[in-house]
Amino acid sequence: DIPSSNFRKNILQVLKNEGYIKDYFIEKSENNKITLKINLKYYEGDPVIKEIKRISKPGRRVYSRANSIPKVMNGLGLAIISTPKGVMTDMEARKNNVGGEIICRVF
Repeated sequence: DIPSSNFRKNILQVLKNEGYIKDYFIEKSENNKITLKINLKYYEGDPVIKEIKRISKPGRRVYSRANSIPKVMNGLGLAIISTPKGVMTDMEARKNNVGGEIICRVF
């Protein structure tokens, strides 16, 4: 369970589309607090997400152009990027030729 925000929903949607999580649900609890409930995905007892690392932090933002977006584990992993066209994966950003803030990398 995590607190809800539109940015977090967008990140979870990218993770769901890429197959790293099963699903996520929006739950309204008492005091009108909205939380996101995430169903993690497992393969043969091991979690699908081996590593998730935050790249851009509040103290040090990391931006990248479309032609210099780093590949994670030679393309096996995934970088989540916040672009002017929305939150997307590194491959989608390269395909759409947009850069942005590198949020995290997932492997």
